[in-house]
Amino acid sequence: MKNFTRERLRLKRISRVFMLKSILCILLISMGSQALAQSLQLSGTVQDAAGQPLPGATVLEKGTSNGAVTDIDGNYSLKVKEEATIVVSFLGYKTQEIAVNGRSSITVTMQDDIASLEEIVVIGYGTTTVKDATGAVTSVGEKDFNKGNMVTPENLINGRVAGVNVSTGGAPGTGSTIRIRGGSSLDASNAPLVVINGLPIENTNVDGSRSPLSTINPNDIKSMTVLKDASATAIYGSRAANGVIIITTKEGGNELKVNVDLQGGISQFRNKVDVFSADEFRALVTERFPDRVEELGNANTDWQDEIYQDAYMYNANVAIQGSLYDRVPVRLSIGRSDQEGIRLTSRFQRNSASLNLTPSLFDDHLKINVNANGAIEENRFAGSQEGTALLFDPTQPVYQEGSPFGGFFQYYELDNNDELNADDLINLAPFNPVAELLQRNDISTVKRFYGNAKFDYQLHFFPDITATVNIGLDQQEGEGSVSVSNQNPLTQPDGSIIGSYSEYTGTRINSLLDMYLAYNKEFGALKLDATAGYSYQRFQRESFTTNETLIDTEATQPVTRKPTDIVLVGLFARTNLNWDNKYLLTLSYRRDGSSRFINDNRWGNFPAAAFAWQIKEDLLPDVQALSSLKLRVGWGITGQQELDGAEDQYLEIYQTGLPASQYRFGNETYRIGIPQFRNENLKWEETATYNVGIDYGFYNEKVGGSIEVFYKDTKDLFVNAAISDGSNFSNAGIQNLGDLTSKGIEFTLNSYVFESSEPNGFNWDVNYNATVIDREITRLAQDQDRLTGGIAGGTGGTIQIYRPGFDPFSFYVYNQIYDQEGNPVEGAFADLNGDNQINEEDRYIYKNGSPDITMGFLSNMSYMGFDFSFNLRASLGNYMYNNVNSSRAAYNQLNITPVLTNLPTAVRETGFQVSEDVILSDYFIQNASFLRMDNITLGYTFREILNSELSVRISGGVQNAFVVTKYSGLDPEINGGIDNTIYPRPRTYYLGANINF
Repeated sequence: MKNFTRERLRLKRISRVFMLKSILCILLISMGSQALAQSLQLSGTVQDAAGQPLPGATVLEKGTSNGAVTDIDGNYSLKVKEEATIVVSFLGYKTQEIAVNGRSSITVTMQDDIASLEEIVVIGYGTTTVKDATGAVTSVGEKDFNKGNMVTPENLINGRVAGVNVSTGGAPGTGSTIRIRGGSSLDASNAPLVVINGLPIENTNVDGSRSPLSTINPNDIKSMTVLKDASATAIYGSRAANGVIIITTKEGGNELKVNVDLQGGISQFRNKVDVFSADEFRALVTERFPDRVEELGNANTDWQDEIYQDAYMYNANVAIQGSLYDRVPVRLSIGRSDQEGIRLTSRFQRNSASLNLTPSLFDDHLKINVNANGAIEENRFAGSQEGTALLFDPTQPVYQEGSPFGGFFQYYELDNNDELNADDLINLAPFNPVAELLQRNDISTVKRFYGNAKFDYQLHFFPDITATVNIGLDQQEGEGSVSVSNQNPLTQPDGSIIGSYSEYTGTRINSLLDMYLAYNKEFGALKLDATAGYSYQRFQRESFTTNETLIDTEATQPVTRKPTDIVLVGLFARTNLNWDNKYLLTLSYRRDGSSRFINDNRWGNFPAAAFAWQIKEDLLPDVQALSSLKLRVGWGITGQQELDGAEDQYLEIYQTGLPASQYRFGNETYRIGIPQFRNENLKWEETATYNVGIDYGFYNEKVGGSIEVFYKDTKDLFVNAAISDGSNFSNAGIQNLGDLTSKGIEFTLNSYVFESSEPNGFNWDVNYNATVIDREITRLAQDQDRLTGGIAGGTGGTIQIYRPGFDPFSFYVYNQIYDQEGNPVEGAFADLNGDNQINEEDRYIYKNGSPDITMGFLSNMSYMGFDFSFNLRASLGNYMYNNVNSSRAAYNQLNITPVLTNLPTAVRETGFQVSEDVILSDYFIQNASFLRMDNITLGYTFREILNSELSVRISGGVQNAFVVTKYSGLDPEINGGIDNTIYPRPRTYYLGANINF
């Protein structure tokens, strides 16, 4: 019985184990079957809207790395879960997400992604789209601006637009030289017209301001549009010959948003001219002038280091946007910039505020846009001391114990008296450059208000017509003073050493009234857009200066200047015709009147026409990779009347107050009026522009750009030319005496190199542009040359020439002769005309200061919250006259003054003895082509912090990171091509934080 029981228990245990194993097997089989049921083999085709296969498209199981790429027939195959979602992407098409829902086959039809062609572009008195633009127009939006330490607006687009050159100096907040397609004038302004929210501003600034744009906060700018050819610019007529830059500022929105942008950094002196060190200078003086060794000091001073400093900067901006009472979109911003300059005492500060209101009334029939901007700019200017720092004796100290000049070393010798006066200063000896900076206080304050109110009313009884009134005001008030310490060695006629003081004020008021009607109507396949209007703009100026006043002495005669107001009146019209979105025609006309000219020459007529053809559908419909191809042809005439200081040159003007116009009778002094130069025949410069362009796009604009060919012909150039002695009360004056042509090619390429379908995937986009340009003077009065381009090192010396057939910045030099070893022979020049003598007739034209080719390259990358960007610029074919070396790198400069002075070490290469013998040699014309890294920026964005909409971007970067060039001077980028010491561009390191919530 026991054995039977024991056997039953054993069989029961075996049965249980078997059952457990059976259940486990069933479960495993069930789970395996279930797993197999949840996965499937998915296949299909990816095609475009026309049903053509798309090879190379990516099909990815969302949230995984599981994916496939379509073959040459657009087919794909991959194993996915039944409940999966696939993400399909292809360059140039909208990314699609499709739920599988158990299907084993899915055909995906991709939709074109050509949003970039529908982007709105602001043009004169209206807007258009990229697709419908007929002229040479480039718009750069906020997301495409250059990143980094941007203090003034023009640097946002530096290197970003083909045909546009922006050259900025090294002083803090300084202005830039902006040239669009090289400019169109000689002695008149070559600066483009800048329009802010419909308000054209002046190209010159009020007394005390650094530039016309220095009071504008770049953080408030939404977009900048560049109009380059006459078909785009002629609507602005009288001031558009040098192109137009339209600045549009940011507006409010319905949602409450706050942005805080903070940036701080340090700027450092990047490079310096090589001069002899103190020890090298001692050895040089001992070798060449042993009898003057006792004049050497015991110090070891690098004077270039002494006049510069590490400069600190910060920018802080706060912007709030939202909606008042859910009806009035509003944006308010406040900003402050504070920048020290690397030159001692130099500083720029700006406090700015802006307000934008965009309410709509009467069921959106009346749209109002109010922009109000205020800024206070404060400056301390530092005079140029680079030249003195180069020549000052490096064996002398900066400070000297017991010095009567505030402790600074100066050259003087006391006579047999204990009282110091100007006669004790050593004549012609340089002043201590550090003292010149620290003992001079040159300050200014500029207050500026600019803004406009624009009213767009769509007529209730005729909704196809919109009436617009734009009222604008730009008012600037500047004041400043210059004081020099009484411890500074100023030499005065009365023989005393005393300080000085002067004050100045200036006011500029620019008022605008624009009124125009716009008619928009579709007639089947035809779209008509017509605009016609009237513009009135007035410029008022006034300035006052006390002139230099010597402390504790009688003041000099103050001068008040109130030139005649400048008034511009314009009548304009434009018609845009669009047939079937393929054939586009733009016709515009403007008639402008300027108060700068006499009645018979006052009015100018500026017509323009442009035609564009979307040729892809008609000529290349089967080329799938090509998404757009547009041909543009344009012609137009624009004008120029920007002659600063010549507001009333056609009038009979008598100037009083000059010392030469004072007569003394008895004890009384009487001022008389002296007649000034007058030209009743002065009239408009006119520039005719011809432009042919092709806009292209591949893969639905993921790769796109344009090619432009242009030709500009300017007639009746303003030239400050000589007149017969004794005639017209002057020996020179502004006249219409020349013609100038500019021609070139522009190329632009924009590409999304990588575009991820994942939010944190890798993205990379680039912009490349290049411009080839050639400028040539084609006529001057009586074919007479005109010397220009003043240089240091000689009385009245010039190094450039205006001559028909050549670039305006052409160098006029002697042809240097070299010995067998390739060294220049001092004073030996080629006898080019063969008359056996070297004279002015042997000078020739050699190279010029204008680049043949300019290029820009911008790269933006992002991945997993990181972003990295940089922008490069290149200039090829431009040459520089090194006036630093030509005027200083000769051994006679050692003792050209009563005290010893330093030299550039370049003298070792030439062995030149006398600078006057070589100053006009072509040896000093150097290749100044360069590649410059303007900005490098790395950032990281923390998104949805604490599960909120708060995001913070932390960034850092370097500005002016490096320059690659063969030029031996401080900087190869100097407008005009003459290097005679500059305020050097610093290298800036910065950190920033951008906070959004």
